[in-house]
Amino acid sequence: MKKLREKSYSTVLAVLFALVVMLTIIPMQEVQARSEDKTILDGIYMDQIDLSGMTVEEATNTVNAFVNELKQRVVTFGAVDEHYVAITVGDLSLNWTNPEVLEEAAGLGKEGNIVQRYKAIQDLKYGKKVYPLALGVDKDVIRTVMQEQCAEYDIPAVNPTLQREGEGFTVIEGQTGLSTNIEETVNKTYDYLTNGWNYQDASIDVVIDVTQPKGNAEDLAVVKDVLGTFTTSYSTSGKARRANVENGCRLINGTTLYPGEEFSTYDSVRPFTEANGYYPAGSYLNGKVVDSIGGGICQVSTTLYNAVLLSELEITERYNHSMIVSYVEPSMDAAIAESAGKDFKFKNNLNYPIYIEGKTENKKVTFTIYGLEERKPEHKVKYESEVLKVTHPDSEIIVQNAGMPVGSVVVESAHIGYVAQLWKVIEENGQEISRDVINKSTYKVSPRSATVGTATDNPAYASRIQAAIATGSIDHVKAEAAAIQAEQAAVAAQQQAIAQQQAELEAYYKALAEQQAAEGVPAP
Repeated sequence: MKKLREKSYSTVLAVLFALVVMLTIIPMQEVQARSEDKTILDGIYMDQIDLSGMTVEEATNTVNAFVNELKQRVVTFGAVDEHYVAITVGDLSLNWTNPEVLEEAAGLGKEGNIVQRYKAIQDLKYGKKVYPLALGVDKDVIRTVMQEQCAEYDIPAVNPTLQREGEGFTVIEGQTGLSTNIEETVNKTYDYLTNGWNYQDASIDVVIDVTQPKGNAEDLAVVKDVLGTFTTSYSTSGKARRANVENGCRLINGTTLYPGEEFSTYDSVRPFTEANGYYPAGSYLNGKVVDSIGGGICQVSTTLYNAVLLSELEITERYNHSMIVSYVEPSMDAAIAESAGKDFKFKNNLNYPIYIEGKTENKKVTFTIYGLEERKPEHKVKYESEVLKVTHPDSEIIVQNAGMPVGSVVVESAHIGYVAQLWKVIEENGQEISRDVINKSTYKVSPRSATVGTATDNPAYASRIQAAIATGSIDHVKAEAAAIQAEQAAVAAQQQAIAQQQAELEAYYKALAEQQAAEGVPAP
């Protein structure tokens, strides 16, 4: 009985051993065969692309072809106010970012120990293996599309403003601002195209920021009082300079400034071009008077500066001229200069809006600032200019110019140098309660100068003008130049008279010859 039981156990063990050998040898043969195959096993995908039976190179080409097709898809951005911008995904620099996984796909079922390989092969028989297709786009390119193509449809917020009509004001309604939120739209587009895109044409609404305008009709209704007004004259200016003053005044007129807002004179009157209404006229540059487009605009900023001072608004930027001006006292000017980076700026530091009115009439420019007067009736403000130092020029400068004809002289007047300061004086009930210096200004001294023409082929004239220059006196040079010009004019007149006589003689002899020919008289 015992021998029979042992024989049964032996039989069972033999059968089990045979089964193990059978189940091992056959898969091992399959695993070994798969390991030697260089193609990707059946059932392996990249996203929706079937890679079965492909080499890594073939799979790479197939995926690249698929991505190239995706580049033709169109993304339409819905911008502000129902405007649309369409662009291909390829123009957003679409690219495939994980090609390295193809090596992993090709190694599936062929790498690792025999159990790992066997398990991978068996898994593919019951379900496919899908690798993700990772895509990328360039955020900088998307940002550029937003800035250059979508943002152009933005609608800026416009605050309600005032318009002067007769002795009162009319409120001009504002508008709500709609603008492209560029960064949020860039991130939204990037996330969509790299995570969740269905590979079809797409529509993406840009992220819109809404900006409500400042103020309302009630805020503006209180603007009735004159806070400050100032006038300067430009009656001695030439036609071009007068036009520049009037144009600059026009560009500033009608400005409504809300509490906390800053006003830039330069930003309001630029650019200094003929297209913007300006002409060449005299202006200061490096201590000289030169013609420049917009010359005279500083009288506009200066007049406004004094109106702002009287309104007691906050001055945030102000520069004096390089040399003294004639239309206000020292330290009461405010220069603007594009080349020097000079601007006149001020802030509405009041509790209510203000309105800036600019007028030109009878060759005078006037700025008036309206608002709600919150100062006490007994409160009065005035400004006093104090000259601290005066420097007179002690020489004259004569410059020779061989490109100008002899006898021509261009004289630039001297400018006295000043150091001055401006006092702000506040009175209440006729009594001075405060006196403060609000600016100190230094103006350059500039000697009288003359540019003298020396070009001539007449040795006598050349000698005479050089002798005059040697005296160092501009007046002597002017006198000698005038004498030379008079002589040149006399010689020119004499030559013209001789030419006229010759012309008359030639005409006489020509008429005589024609008459003799008509009468048959032989020519002499």
